Amino acid sequence: MRKRVSQDWTIYKKFATKRWGRSMSKLPFSLNVRLSSPKVPAMKKPSVSPAHCSSHYLRSPSYSDTPMQQEESVYLGQQINQLILSGATLETVLQQMAQLLGEAFQVDCCLVTIASFGQFDRPQIGSWYAPTANIMPLPQPPRLVEQMAKMMPTATNSKAFDEVKADSCTTVKEWQHILPGIEAILQIPAFCQGKLNGVVSLIRFQPYEWSESETKRATAIASSLAIAFSHLAQTKTIASLQQQVHRSEQDKNLLNSLTTASRSSMELNSFLQQAIAGMAQTLEATRGFIILLKYVEPLFKTRAREKIPKAKATVVCEWSQKDDSGISTSHQTNTILNQSFWVSECIFCQLAFTKFPNAIVVTDEHDLPPIDPASDAARFFNFSQLPSLLMLPLESQGTVLGFLVLQHCQVRKWQPEELSLVELVSAQLSTSIIQNQTLRQVQSLVDERTTQLQRSLEVQGKLYEKTRQQIDQLRHLNSLKDEFLSTMSHELRTPLTSMSLAIRMLRQPGINPERQAKYLDILEQQCTQEINLINDLLKLQQLESNKTPLKLETIDIKLKIKELAQSFTQTWTDKGIAIDLDLPKTSLLFQTDPESFDRILQELLTNAGKYSDPDTTVVLKVAHQADRELNQIVLTLTNIGSGISLEDIDHIFDKFRRGQGITQQAIQGTGLGLALVKCLVQQLNGNIYATSDRLKDSSAYETCFTLTLPQSFSP
Repeated sequence: MRKRVSQDWTIYKKFATKRWGRSMSKLPFSLNVRLSSPKVPAMKKPSVSPAHCSSHYLRSPSYSDTPMQQEESVYLGQQINQLILSGATLETVLQQMAQLLGEAFQVDCCLVTIASFGQFDRPQIGSWYAPTANIMPLPQPPRLVEQMAKMMPTATNSKAFDEVKADSCTTVKEWQHILPGIEAILQIPAFCQGKLNGVVSLIRFQPYEWSESETKRATAIASSLAIAFSHLAQTKTIASLQQQVHRSEQDKNLLNSLTTASRSSMELNSFLQQAIAGMAQTLEATRGFIILLKYVEPLFKTRAREKIPKAKATVVCEWSQKDDSGISTSHQTNTILNQSFWVSECIFCQLAFTKFPNAIVVTDEHDLPPIDPASDAARFFNFSQLPSLLMLPLESQGTVLGFLVLQHCQVRKWQPEELSLVELVSAQLSTSIIQNQTLRQVQSLVDERTTQLQRSLEVQGKLYEKTRQQIDQLRHLNSLKDEFLSTMSHELRTPLTSMSLAIRMLRQPGINPERQAKYLDILEQQCTQEINLINDLLKLQQLESNKTPLKLETIDIKLKIKELAQSFTQTWTDKGIAIDLDLPKTSLLFQTDPESFDRILQELLTNAGKYSDPDTTVVLKVAHQADRELNQIVLTLTNIGSGISLEDIDHIFDKFRRGQGITQQAIQGTGLGLALVKCLVQQLNGNIYATSDRLKDSSAYETCFTLTLPQSFSP
């Protein structure tokens, strides 16, 4: 058995020599692993104290180990070597090593602590508790690891393991602040090449005096522990460096992707969402979100920084891990996206604002300021499930634009390189926000100017259209004027020509009385026509200026129409036009101006006679409409002949307006008759309109004028 152990130890020694360099092979192996001084203190009984505790630092004994102890130590070293070479993770190896040593020494608890190596490393602890130990397992937040690291002896303070102080309970009392209930500790420091690389702490939770055999066993395995710790430390350092390289690649890829996205036409919210998602995933954070501020006072950046601004904070983007993040499902569904709050209502926004440009770093709940559970800060940040926080202001030229927030579901010490990355990303985000705001301002200005230009063009278009309409109207009026002048010249010159001819004929000597009477009649007739034309113009002018007084009388409409119809019957005989009267059976009285009423009927009958075809009948119908609301007289005058076109029907009552081709057809008229009728009807509080429909299977039209007058005139 001893031969096999010796062979195993030889193999392990060769492996250690090859692993840790030639420097160890040149010296005796026991000198490469510094254990402690060769002095062996006398065993003391436990000092009588309130705690009944004892603490001993392991020393190299001056006596030699027994063969059985050497065999046990070699076997325990082999077990440690197998753990190291198993390829498990560092945490698993430390935990298994703590279990192996704890069970071997039959203690209540065993802590295996590896010292920190390099700037990227920190001490790590593996713990084991006996099933019979009635104590809660030791958590490992960063603060506890740092406290335990301070309790480890250093290379410059190695005498702490060489000398035994009189008050041996001091160390135990210090440990009781970390792990309550400790009564006895046996520490095994492991030195390699003059440096402390780890400590094994054997702990009991009842008063206990460590025996000589236990210290000898601990001394025997110290060299194996030193080599194992060095191997783990180097493996840990390599893994840490590889992790740093991988993290650097991730950081580089993140910055490159954000740079590419900032140069694209991506919207700001989409860019911020991509940034916070990439940042949280790169740093393996549980949740991340970005808050943007909207100041009520635009010039606040010129004020003192100690004053909290009146600003509205809005969560514009949010990212969180899935179900494997460790957050409850209820928290995942309660998103804070697009929610707003005042900066004065959030203590963390206030701290970030007052400590600008420094970041707010919260490792665990001990770093938190007093928070009201019902406040917005407690609701938004949810520190009960996300205790670790990193909050950095987004700023530009001294103005805080918002905050970048990262949270983790476990206690976490944010590393300096992580803070540097967050600062770089926040600077890039701030630049993008300013660029977006500037672009929006420029775009808003361009849109405003474009809108103004569009409005100006619309106004110019409307003015152009109005001017075009006015030009068309002027052209139309000019055409009406020309037509009116042509008609008036014709209507004026025709009577004057007849009058001039009659006068010349009357001046001839020897004219007989019959011819003289005939020429005098012509002269009188043409003079009357000329006077009527002038009177029509004057009458129309008076009606338009409302200067014509009314002379109201009550007349019998049946008698008045019969008188007018008789005179027109004689006039239309030569043309073969007849008139048909459809009158009420009884007398129908109504109040009106007789002169105006006569003029209206004369103009309508004259107009009907002009445009009626030969051998047709003009129908004049009178009806009385009487009910609770209306009491009026309705006259309809219908003739068959030349119709009124659709273009002229709406303008038939305009001044100087005649139908198309009327002048060319040599139909007498000035275009004032219907205009005069319209004015007279309106003066009598009546209404008139015209319709003209083509007859079926005929080229003739049926034209109808409908006149409505009140039976009793009311001004």
